Amino acid sequence: MPTIFALIAILLYLSGSALLARRLWHGDTYSAATPVWRAPLLTGWALAVVLHAVAIYGDAFTAAGIDMGFFNALSLAAWLIALLLLVASLRHPLELLGIVLLPFAAVALALEIVFSGPGTATTLPPGLQIHILLSLLAYSLLAIGAIQAILLAVQNHHLHHHHPGGFIRALPPLAIMEGLLFQIIGLGFLFLSASLITGFIFLDDLFGQHVAHKTVLSIFAWGLFAGVLFGRWRFGWRGRIAVRWTLGGFLALALAYFGSKLVLELMLGR
Repeated sequence: MPTIFALIAILLYLSGSALLARRLWHGDTYSAATPVWRAPLLTGWALAVVLHAVAIYGDAFTAAGIDMGFFNALSLAAWLIALLLLVASLRHPLELLGIVLLPFAAVALALEIVFSGPGTATTLPPGLQIHILLSLLAYSLLAIGAIQAILLAVQNHHLHHHHPGGFIRALPPLAIMEGLLFQIIGLGFLFLSASLITGFIFLDDLFGQHVAHKTVLSIFAWGLFAGVLFGRWRFGWRGRIAVRWTLGGFLALALAYFGSKLVLELMLGR
């Protein structure tokens, strides 16, 4: 049954992405009024998130403990990204980011179905569970911020080269896009800070052999996000410089969270 739920969720994710692609292809002009297609999009999206939750719960949360193997962790992060973006889209015009993030959730869920096996389920103490949750929240929010930054860079490029047509017409004004970007980064930065603090408190050796690279990359990412937020507050950073710092921070974070997991589990078999 969880596999059937997962397949339905994958179809709903891809259908939502296709609907967004169709709206962008036709170049619908952005409007503050709620478009008629938004309600069915968010409804299908919400159903996909619920079904995805059922599927990941069956694989990651077992009687033997929590199984955070690479594909389960990737699927859980994708689910959290889809959930957070859905919630944010209820108040802000962020649903267009789903054109990238919904297929990502579908692929991550499909990989979980295909490759998730017995795994290495372990019983984790409450403090470590809090650390993992905060880390996933930080990663998910900053992943949304990274996609927002890419979309902002494309929009900025088109406007500066006097090509405001096409899918650019479907995006909110540049000022709104920039404001949303820094709101997302700010919230993600708070969770990343809390994740690092809980890591220092609850992990025995944060610079141990198998986690030192993860710690260093996470601290480096924290510094980049702190820098871009300070630059925005102190110097009014925007445009390309904000995008570059945001993407640099997310790349470091992605390498810390999943790059190391990929190497250790799938390449070195640890």
